[in-house]
Amino acid sequence: MGTNRINDGVVYHTPDVFTDFRGDLWTLWKAGSTPTCLDLPYNHDKVSTSRKNVLRGIHGDFKSSKLITCLFGEIYFVMVDNRPTSPTYLQWDWEILSDKNKKQVLLSPGIGNGFLVLSENSVFHYKWFYDGEYPDVEDQFTIKWDDPRLNIFWPIKDPILQERDI
Repeated sequence: MGTNRINDGVVYHTPDVFTDFRGDLWTLWKAGSTPTCLDLPYNHDKVSTSRKNVLRGIHGDFKSSKLITCLFGEIYFVMVDNRPTSPTYLQWDWEILSDKNKKQVLLSPGIGNGFLVLSENSVFHYKWFYDGEYPDVEDQFTIKWDDPRLNIFWPIKDPILQERDI
């Protein structure tokens, strides 16, 4: 699909899962028990719910790290390196995140992310770490989902978008 792995600034992790006849039990994060690279002093959690074919655009900032998990459903998760001094500047990568594979992704400051919902519904969890004030919309960057410089493959031609992402 023409992507290059962003080797610096993105960490992939799959937590341990206990499964029995009732379902699954898994820990998203626990201080001292996750890999050292994931053990940040997190200070903010957010949850996003979306329906099928919603594309939440590529946003990020230059001060926060984010541990990303899809708690329910399945998403096509895209990461874009927006760090001008990085050797992978404006390169992108993707991963399927779902409640089935339980993969997590840690993004460093300057790595933008967006996702397309593949299932009927999804629940997306961000665990944020940043110093100082929360980097809200006015402190964030937006990269167009169909930016021709990037040539990102999306498995849909006409997604549901908000005004910020058109």
